[in-house]
Amino acid sequence: MHEARLYEKRDGHQVKCHLCAHGCLIEDGGRGICHVRENRGGTLYTLVYEQVLAEHLDPIEKKPLYHVAPGSLSYSIATAGCNFRCGWCQNADISAMPRDQRIIRGVRVPPGRIVEHACEARCRSIAYTYTEPTIYFEYAYDVAKGAKDQGLLNVLVTNGFMSAETLEAWHPLVDAANVDLKAFTDATYREHIGGRLQPVLDTLKRMKDYGIWVEVTTLVIPELNDSEDELRGLAAFIARELGRETPWHISRFFPAYKMTDRRPTPPDALERALRIGEGEGLHYIYLGNIGGQRQNTRCSQCGEVVIERRGYSALINHAKAGACPACGTPLAGIDIGSG
Repeated sequence: MHEARLYEKRDGHQVKCHLCAHGCLIEDGGRGICHVRENRGGTLYTLVYEQVLAEHLDPIEKKPLYHVAPGSLSYSIATAGCNFRCGWCQNADISAMPRDQRIIRGVRVPPGRIVEHACEARCRSIAYTYTEPTIYFEYAYDVAKGAKDQGLLNVLVTNGFMSAETLEAWHPLVDAANVDLKAFTDATYREHIGGRLQPVLDTLKRMKDYGIWVEVTTLVIPELNDSEDELRGLAAFIARELGRETPWHISRFFPAYKMTDRRPTPPDALERALRIGEGEGLHYIYLGNIGGQRQNTRCSQCGEVVIERRGYSALINHAKAGACPACGTPLAGIDIGSG
């Protein structure tokens, strides 16, 4: 049993969770929307502390983070659970496990051991990924403290629906984040995702204010979030509020989980989204789940290919000291130069 953080006790053994933007009010014996935080007699407990369900060595590009130590390995971990209910979730077997199967599985791994594993594997970072790291905040926080002590980067792959209080506590340990901006209408978030848009936008802006390196991913789903107006609004938000140097990863949808009635995203729809992003002045736009040349990093000034990629691997990093070798323009990111 591990007591949760970021909650308050109420009368009648109720508790108010402040971990994410849902702000669940939980009765004695109940659980929050994430199904991994339980009120027992007026004390809130996390049910996934040290309960690791996924533990892998990944290229950092798989997160995807293209401007954080390109070509390096990231020690990637997750527990069960999520505070969203996306019908297209590709990791539903673990993210939706507590909700769909009413069980929580995992192997006990103390925080220090995760850091040891990462160091032994010569990783540059630890990634909190696969499911939603906000719901295992207490565990991720303790791992991240140890990682910092060993000089490792901490990166989040998140839906961004965390509370301001959570990010305030977390941000000194977090170096980078890929935030999944799933749509740009509140109606889509409410109907298909089980959340709201504004808290995600607020998280993105707070991360930039805190100095966290941010990359954004949008899975383009036919007839759900692929209209020109919506994509233009989303790209304009990134450029205006986060900065034109913020990478935008545009990914192709394939039928999964409960959304098997839609066709995969046509490649030309991704190309259209890319042109929209270019029109809004974004410097770095990548297409995911499609292959080809749209994964390479080009200099924002002269167009020179600075980092060549294939799949999830950075094959060749031409950058030296974080700048374009052709024109000397600095490249945005963390440890992006090859030395």
